[in-house]
Amino acid sequence: MASLETPVCDFGWKAADFDLPGVDGKRYNLASVKGEKGLLVMFICNHCPYVKAIRDRIVRDVAELRQHGIGAIAIMSNNPVEYPEDSFDNMARIARECDFSFPYVWDETQQVAKAYGAVCTPDFFGLNDRLELQYRGRLDASRKEAAPPGARRELFEGMLQVARTGQGPDEQIPSIGCSIKWQAE
Repeated sequence: MASLETPVCDFGWKAADFDLPGVDGKRYNLASVKGEKGLLVMFICNHCPYVKAIRDRIVRDVAELRQHGIGAIAIMSNNPVEYPEDSFDNMARIARECDFSFPYVWDETQQVAKAYGAVCTPDFFGLNDRLELQYRGRLDASRKEAAPPGARRELFEGMLQVARTGQGPDEQIPSIGCSIKWQAE
């Protein structure tokens, strides 16, 4: 399991649209999930210990960000043939068990992950109301274990700033996680 770090935020990068199937039987694109003040696009999966450590915090932060006009979507781009825990059926199970209040969608061709330049799980893309990248940092100080309960909520604070000003913080600490499990070409 290779651990990778996300690149520095490319402020102003314009989000690529997508049309992906959700575990709820619906299809989702940027327009259907964008909030009035912006959107949080999260590349996650089921098996990664970095994601498992923060799933409850993701659920908490997304619920609170929604109150500030930020929409959210989680995209799973891993190859489930090599990682069966990341299968679509398991995605649906995890979404139910963890009470995801946001769409959890499957990027079967991995084209969306490639278009975004996603490198690991979790990889967060915080977009303003014009769908321009403003946050590409970590959720908090969590690694394979959750950070202490009082840890600074970096993603939440960054996205609140995006909701209020349209711009993310200048200082962002990269997210770290398991590499995206790419299909053989």
